[in-house]
Amino acid sequence: MSLLQVTMGELLRQKAEAHPEKEAFVFPERGLRGTYRDLDEWTDDVAKGLMALGTRKGDHFAVWSDNKPEWLAAQFASGKMGGVLVTVNTSYRAKELEYLLRQSDTETLIMAESFKGTSYLEVLKEICPELEHSEKGGLKSERLPALRNVVVLGEGEYPGCYTWQDVIDKGKAVTDEELEEREHTLSYKDVINMQYTSGTTGFPKGVMLSHYNIVNNANQVADCMNMTSEDRLCVPVPLFHCFGCVMGTIATVAKGATMVVLEQFDPKLVLQAVKDESCTALHGVPTMFIAELNHPDFESLKPTTLRTGIMAGSTCPMEVMKSVIKDMGAEEVTIAYGQTESSPVITQTRPDDPVDIRVRSVGRAHPNVEVKVIDPSTGEEAEYGMPGELCTRGYLVMEGYYKNAEATETAIDPEGWLHTGDIAIMDEEGYVEITGRMKDMIIRGGENIYPREIEEFLYQHPAVLDVQVIGIPDATYGEKIMAWVIPKEGADATEEDIRGFCEGAISKHKIPAHISFTEEYPMTASGKIQKFKLREAAIEIVGD
Repeated sequence: MSLLQVTMGELLRQKAEAHPEKEAFVFPERGLRGTYRDLDEWTDDVAKGLMALGTRKGDHFAVWSDNKPEWLAAQFASGKMGGVLVTVNTSYRAKELEYLLRQSDTETLIMAESFKGTSYLEVLKEICPELEHSEKGGLKSERLPALRNVVVLGEGEYPGCYTWQDVIDKGKAVTDEELEEREHTLSYKDVINMQYTSGTTGFPKGVMLSHYNIVNNANQVADCMNMTSEDRLCVPVPLFHCFGCVMGTIATVAKGATMVVLEQFDPKLVLQAVKDESCTALHGVPTMFIAELNHPDFESLKPTTLRTGIMAGSTCPMEVMKSVIKDMGAEEVTIAYGQTESSPVITQTRPDDPVDIRVRSVGRAHPNVEVKVIDPSTGEEAEYGMPGELCTRGYLVMEGYYKNAEATETAIDPEGWLHTGDIAIMDEEGYVEITGRMKDMIIRGGENIYPREIEEFLYQHPAVLDVQVIGIPDATYGEKIMAWVIPKEGADATEEDIRGFCEGAISKHKIPAHISFTEEYPMTASGKIQKFKLREAAIEIVGD
């Protein structure tokens, strides 16, 4: 399969020319929908607005918002005028926001007024008090020296801030010829998107991704789903994450399909949108699918049109996969694996893979992607069936970390292999099984224990809705095992019940020494479970 050599802007223009009247996007909560012609013209207007704000090719502008229509418009506008879109995690607060805006040299910040009860304006003013007394476009901040423009999405007018309409109005002074001239200076090899890693082990790093990285990855993700222009994909995952803005929005445009975007995840709204919009595909992390399947209104909103979609972000339990196929009708749902540094997808199951392969593995490498598993102690390639670190090479590997050459050299070796930090096993057919993060592997008395194996077993207990297994310090054996269990509604399982379920069924050294029940897990805004926080909480409960 040949790789596409187009910018994001060119990709959208091609689809708008091929089928201008095809529905491109739906925002059901707003009653907003538009065709590919609408999306193309709208993003021209936004691209001109960004140019009018002084954004040159290669300049950085950030978007800090949930999945509002303006997010989508800014994304494809960036692909037309060459400004680099820096995505901001919706859960960020003052300290994290200051770090990102400073480190990324962001010149323009586009932001929501608030998110889940938190005033983004108040958070920004904590680190940028000068905003209150600034002229629009003339911000001079001591702590954010690069920041000049702040654009607030909403109806309100705020000191020192542009409205979205201001940006569109300013863009009217930029001609079609000026935008076209700018587009001609762009290359598909240019960096166009910057995403910050979650920073669970230190300061977040800005992952630089090119048009080439994300357009091709999105296209191949869509191919693995057998997506066509007839499909309608529901996107309830956040756009600030690759799952939303590559595997969701760009993948949809790559095939001329329709995206149905929800501003925030809500299981009932997802089910309602899938039903009302006759969606054929649905994205989500496993916990999202679990919430949908267990919603009280599931039977009345049960999907009848789903065919495919992607589960990613964490491993998918067998029982959840069976329910998604049987009860939601998504018989061709796929599992995808990767990380931001790989644009993001490295491997993916295919619709015709048996169910056990779609659960046991994360599929095979995409076309034009190399994958190998190495022994971390020697760097040599591991034998089939043996665990080691997964590495990948090809078009999908990031351009590097912004202003962090040392971290880039650590992640990408001299031969171009990206080292993922994930423990994997590959079989002779190329199917990859992820058994955990190198840092999550439990070493007990010299034995390597993979949390996934124990989690899969415990999912079979009738009272277990979800389970996460971690290692905590143990004076005798180095580490001991703890399981965090979310019980099913109405279940009254005890530690003794769970442990008794394990006795004689799995090896004694794999039986959790501690079991704790909880209602929810700490998560990133993109839906990934933060095992390090579970570990910290466990140590507090159990003691060192």
